[in-house]
Formats: sequence, structure tokens, C-alpha cells
Amino acid sequence: MHDKPIVLWFRNDLRLGDHAALAAAVRTGAPILPLYILDDVSPDCWKMSGASRWWLGESLAALSNDLARSGSPLVLRRGNSETELLRLVEETGAAAVYVTRSYEPWAVVLEQRLKTKLGEANVEFHRFGGRLLREPEDMRNAEGGFYKVYTPFSRAFMKVVVPAKAVRPPERVTSLGHQPKSERLRDWSLHPEKPDWSKGLAAAWQPGEAGARARLSDFVRTALKSYAQDRNDPAKSGTSRLSPHLAFGEITPAACWHAAVHAGGKTNGSDKSVETFLKELLWREFSANLLFHFPELPDKPFRKEFAGFPWRKDAKRLKAWQRGQTGYPIVDAGMRELWTTGYMHNRVRMIAASFLIKHLLIPWQSGEAWFWDTLVDADLANNSASWQWVAGSGADAAPYFRIFNPVLQGEKFDPDGEYVRHWVPELAHLPREIVHAPWKGDADTLAQAGVKLGKSYPNPIVEHGEARARALAGYELIKKSP
Repeated sequence: MHDKPIVLWFRNDLRLGDHAALAAAVRTGAPILPLYILDDVSPDCWKMSGASRWWLGESLAALSNDLARSGSPLVLRRGNSETELLRLVEETGAAAVYVTRSYEPWAVVLEQRLKTKLGEANVEFHRFGGRLLREPEDMRNAEGGFYKVYTPFSRAFMKVVVPAKAVRPPERVTSLGHQPKSERLRDWSLHPEKPDWSKGLAAAWQPGEAGARARLSDFVRTALKSYAQDRNDPAKSGTSRLSPHLAFGEITPAACWHAAVHAGGKTNGSDKSVETFLKELLWREFSANLLFHFPELPDKPFRKEFAGFPWRKDAKRLKAWQRGQTGYPIVDAGMRELWTTGYMHNRVRMIAASFLIKHLLIPWQSGEAWFWDTLVDADLANNSASWQWVAGSGADAAPYFRIFNPVLQGEKFDPDGEYVRHWVPELAHLPREIVHAPWKGDADTLAQAGVKLGKSYPNPIVEHGEARARALAGYELIKKSP
């Protein structure tokens, strides 16, 4: 039995099951000191924001309870990760620090620096996988570089990937006899007050490892078999809604992979749906690889020519988009779902993002920042790669000249207007034919539905044809630039 403890540093891995660092620490027989540091310093402008902080508070409470039951309470510290970690190691005489790898630019630099500093103090520093199915260094193309296009990446991945099997949470975690000082979770003010805007979040989600496992189980039992079709219909419960659980590491992508494959083996006819779901996990993987190899992804266009795009600064229209007041019902429904629940249906994310970028010519970074503030599943790699994909500036980008018509998109993916009626209740009584384009209704129809354009619901803030022409002109401009 070892006397010196191991500091088990939790970050985006808030679980006990399938936790390689925890399992390895337990195997040593040493006392384990679980630690979480609320670090708003290292990430700088990408520190965790509102909706994510609410989720973090709930998830840490769940993890703290689970650890207490296992025998080793969670220590909470706040401040710079490096400073707090080194301080705790010194306080406790810890022999090692075990941690799950992270891939954000500041996290990569921090891990390298800690390895050096702890090594100088004769303290071991061990990093483990778990946030991804494979480490970014392991995914190389034929030339030895990293993949810049999703399809060859996913093909190569499917040939070699064998996700790790599940590891049960340890029944007992040996604690340090003398517990170091810990802050109180309630003092961190992660739960919003005055006003408390989190009621919609609490109604929609169950953060924590138990919530993640329940969500995965429910998904593979109910929605997986029709996932390929239903995931594009925002009015249906057709998506997995696992993204925030994955973002906080309450469950691993490997666990999601195995559950889907296992369910597909039992469910006749769901192969296409299983494949589609696995490809979504691989898009998450691809995004993390891009961020790891191109750390400027959240700030700078991957395709350099887009640095010269004629973007517009328009605070008034940006605010209309943020508040779901653009006059385009499918866009407004998505933005209001986001504000209420901290989540937006993925198909609608694409439509809303395209509208901001191509209809309003507002830089993709403005949308990325708003999503970062309001999403419970805010993940730097996913967020930046997806916004760049829509903008046409990314590694594997949608063609810039493909400009969604928000009316046709609404009619295609929400044909009965069910999603719009739910999130834009002032349009609830409009007939199906005009629910995605209220301005096409005659005076009597609008009056019967209680809709007063420009008063109860805004007129479109931009006309689609004009916006499309402006966006294409901007695209032509950068095509011609040297």
C-alpha cells in the first residue's frame, strides 16, 4: 500500500465509470485525492459561460455525491489550474497527478507545462484518453499529415477503430486520511440568480453520469431505430441529445458507440440509423482533430482567403437574431429553443447559422460566441468547426454559395409547422401554408390567427433574394483576390 496520494484531476470527465485515469489510480492501491478546479484564467476568452456553468454545477454535485459514496470526497478549488494543482501537490505530498487529456489549445499547453514542472518536483504526471475514440496523433493520412476532409477521415477511422470496452466504476476509492481544504460548490454561484433563467434548462435535462446513462439507454431503446430519418425533423424526439453529456465527459464516446452497435445488432432494419449515428460521433472526433492540429480554429478562418470576406458589423440585426426576432419563423424558433433550453436541434442550428452568416453577412465568430454563451453542450472543437463549416471557411466546408432559403428549409424539415408553433407561439394559429412565411398571408387570415406583422411578430429583417445576391457578391470578391 502506498502512503503518498495520487491527485485525480477532473476536468471534462465528470464520471466514475469508463474512467481510465481513475481505474489506473485505483490499481496502484494509493490513496486518491479527487480534485476539480474552476479555472476561468487559463481559457481566457473561452472560459465556461452561463448555460455551461449551470450544467457544471449540477454535474459536479452529482459527481461529488458519487465520490462521497465511493469513499473519497471531491476537493474543489478555484483559480489558475497550474497554481492550484501545484499547491495541492505540495500540501498533500502527492506522488502523482492523473488526468484525462484535453485538446483545447490552452489545455494542450498547460499539460505540457505541468509535465515539466511536476517532473522537476519528482511528481509523476500521467495523462489518459477517454474524451475521444482515438488520440489525434494516431490519425494520420497517407502523407503523414492530419485529415482536412471528413469523408476520408471517417473511412480511415472505420477501418481501424475498436473503441475501448466499458470499465465499471470502482466500488471503493481509497481516501486520504486527512482531507485538504475544499471550497463549497454553492459559493461558486454556478446557478443563476436574480434572475434565475435556468428553469427551462432544469426541465429539459438531467446533468450527471446517471443522467447521461439514462439518456443513452433511452435513445438506443426508442429513437435509434429511426434516427437516420427522424434526426432531421426538429418537432420529433429524433436526436440523441447526448452532446452535453459528452461535452462534460459524463459518458464516453466509446460507451455511446458500443451501445448503438449493440442495439443495432438486436434491432432489425436500423443499420442505416446506427451508421448515421456513428458518423455523428466521428464528426465530433474530426472536429477535435482539427482543433488539435489547427489551434487557431475558433478565431481564424481555416481557409485563409476568407479573412478578406466583406463582413458587416450590424449590432441591431445581430440582436434580432439572438432574440429570435428575424421574421423568419424557423430561424426564430431555433434561437428561442436555444435561449430556453440551452440547446438547439442540429438541423436548425445549420439553418440559423447560415442565416446569420449569409443573409446578414455577420462574421461567423459572432455566432460562435453566442452559441458558446448559450449552449449547455458548448464544446470548442464542435462549435468552431461547425461554424466554419457553415461559413464555407472550414477545412471540410459546405460550399459558400449554397445559401439556405429559410422558408423552404422550414417547409422541408418542419412541414406542419409543429416546431415553429411550439417555440414561436404568436404564430401558433397560422395555417400550415403560411406558418413559415407569415407575410404571404392575407389580412383576414392573419387577423383570424391573431398575428399583427410588425407588432406581434416582426416582418423579415432582410429579403431573401437581396441577401442571397449580396452574399454571392462577397464570395465572388474573395475568389478574385490574390
